[in-house]
Amino acid sequence: MDNPNYDERISSNRTEALFLVLTLVFLLLSVWRINYFWFDFWAGIFLFFFFMFLFYSLNYRTLILRLTPEVLVLQFGIFTWTISLDNAEKCFLDETSLWRIGGAGIHFSPVHGRYRAMFNFLEYPRVVIKLRRKKGIVRDIAFTTRHPEEVLSFIQDTQLAEKATPPAF
Repeated sequence: MDNPNYDERISSNRTEALFLVLTLVFLLLSVWRINYFWFDFWAGIFLFFFFMFLFYSLNYRTLILRLTPEVLVLQFGIFTWTISLDNAEKCFLDETSLWRIGGAGIHFSPVHGRYRAMFNFLEYPRVVIKLRRKKGIVRDIAFTTRHPEEVLSFIQDTQLAEKATPPAF
């Protein structure tokens, strides 16, 4: 293997378009409400959603996935999550329903009795890593990848190599 690392940049034109449309809709609703009713409760709500979707549009454009033999790093805009691969107990393809996940971006939710952090776009497959030791309350991490077989193979090969390496004294 020439490069002992796996790097992937994932983006979604559909998700970006959705966030931009929602940003524009709430901007227009805010402007309309302020022009006709000045600044009231609904104008504040519309502005809140405008800024929220503007943040989503900017922050959730690209998921960067970086795997080395030691760690998995997931970066979505300003948010980064790092998992030591020696903490990976098991990895597998996620079969959880898209309705259960709740959308693109970063989500936290119990799945099958285990609290899961999810970094995802909805149109791509996801890999789940079960953790030996919790990270905060998170017991599983799921993330989108365009190449799940390659990612699963990388993690499993890393775990096999770790088991085959005698401990250093």
